[in-house]
Amino acid sequence: MPQAHRNDGSVPPVGAQALYDEVTWADAVVRCADAANTANAGTVARRPLTAQPLRDRPGALLCGSCDLDTRPVLSAALGVVTRIPGPVVHLDLSGVAFLDAAAVAALVRANATVTGQGRRLLLHHPPYSLRKVVEMFPDECAALEVAA
Repeated sequence: MPQAHRNDGSVPPVGAQALYDEVTWADAVVRCADAANTANAGTVARRPLTAQPLRDRPGALLCGSCDLDTRPVLSAALGVVTRIPGPVVHLDLSGVAFLDAAAVAALVRANATVTGQGRRLLLHHPPYSLRKVVEMFPDECAALEVAA
């Protein structure tokens, strides 16, 4: 299969299964780019959302803003994240500037998917906006697990 994107040096962790190989991430990058172009036709996003695999553990790093403009990108990225193999999947949010309530709901759904598979989704470095949404909707967000 030909490469669909420029290789930026990001590689999945050693020993990862086929679902978490470079082809999967290449597909995700293409889908994210297509979704962003469709969602932002005629508009410019404040901070485009990107996702890339973590180098040291199974999971992904999100960077940008998670709002109405980037909702399709977030959906595509979380679709890949929920298919990453391993008992714990890590989602690093250190590069996320903002999460709206719908983005937090998407995280809750992704967590439910992973939990339904008998695994855990562990959030790292949540932005202030995530903490505020969790304060407003504690019951709905109770299942989200944040790394200490």
